[in-house]
Amino acid sequence: MLDIVKQSLWNQMGASIDMLEDSIVLCPEEEWDTDLKFWYQAFHALFFLDYYLTMEPKDFIPPQPFTESEFEDRMPEKTYIKTELLNYLYFCREKGKNLIEHLTEQQLKSRWINLSGSMNYSVHEIILYNIRHLQHHVAQLNLHLRQTIKDAPEWLFQAK
Repeated sequence: MLDIVKQSLWNQMGASIDMLEDSIVLCPEEEWDTDLKFWYQAFHALFFLDYYLTMEPKDFIPPQPFTESEFEDRMPEKTYIKTELLNYLYFCREKGKNLIEHLTEQQLKSRWINLSGSMNYSVHEIILYNIRHLQHHVAQLNLHLRQTIKDAPEWLFQAK
């Protein structure tokens, strides 16, 4: 049973990550840093994807050049370029795949609790929450693309 749960979790998380990648790649440079801040929405999605994949939230540190600006309710100090966000996406993809592949039943049942205690989930549920959060932002990005360039990436059923 554990194998099918892990495979299903990865198929869906991987698909959401792949869809985010497709959105970032499709976004033309002229839409990257407009008032709608495509780059920022993509960064926000990646930042929290990374955070929710960190099994000990107190130990979370985003990779360079990223900061903890999302926790401080402020914009990052710079506009991240596509290659920076794609590299972050590849980092998160590997982190997520590795986490899910090595989960035990006991780990799935263990608790994931943020520092304030406002989020208290089983590891299984924080993975589902993470997928939902990521897909929410992918939908926003795809809507942005449809409205501005009249195109958006295709829906993916499972991870590539």
